[in-house]
Amino acid sequence: MKLGFIGTGALTSAIVTGLKSVPDNSVSVLLSPRNEEIASGLASRYADVQVAADNQAVLDSCDTIMLAVRPQSAHDVLSELRFRPDHHVVSLIATLSREEVAGLIGPVAQVTKALPMPMIAHRQGPIIISPRDERISALFGKLGKVIEIDEAAEFDALSVVTATFATYFKYLDAIQTWLRDHGVADAKARDYVVTLYKALTNAPDTMPDADFMHLARDYATRGGINEQILRELTARGVFDMFAESLDGVHRRITAS
Repeated sequence: MKLGFIGTGALTSAIVTGLKSVPDNSVSVLLSPRNEEIASGLASRYADVQVAADNQAVLDSCDTIMLAVRPQSAHDVLSELRFRPDHHVVSLIATLSREEVAGLIGPVAQVTKALPMPMIAHRQGPIIISPRDERISALFGKLGKVIEIDEAAEFDALSVVTATFATYFKYLDAIQTWLRDHGVADAKARDYVVTLYKALTNAPDTMPDADFMHLARDYATRGGINEQILRELTARGVFDMFAESLDGVHRRITAS
């Protein structure tokens, strides 16, 4: 496979880095020159990663194309390019529907939408793909857990979850800040929080038949301190507000 990227940002860098870390890294890569620093950096690290003269040169030289441009510039960038009917295009543009992208790239018959996460650089995390695509699933399957989606509505709903990353880290920061305010050195506080939450992320794997509320109840011993914080946050509507924020992101994604 000769894999081309239109758009060379953080996500492109993560995918290329992940692909080049697997034992079978025979995929050759051609990058658009849009972000010169990232493109040249990847090309200098990997012998079979090259930078094209322009976006059209990527299309002319590759059979599989990943679109990784910013949503706000996608229409302008894609409308200037000449795609071939035999191109296999994978859109990584989260806020544009598969149908909208297909309308921008003319004669291309095979368009797949995918949503990998930045942690794909370390071959971790989920990748949602729609519609089912054996070839693209095999490619991303080297880098993380592939979840194939048939319905666009289901893809959109799963996409909303990616809006929770910053909030997760803010939650951890709030815990570390509280520990600091109570006399715990930053380094110790961070090590403790990181190690603790790494362990907690394994809990669903150890109890695969348990839903998250079952796990919450398991950890919320009656009359205990876990139950206290869960009860207080629930009473103050924290989780209801969180669900409302998810609804807002969902409206934003589906409005495009």
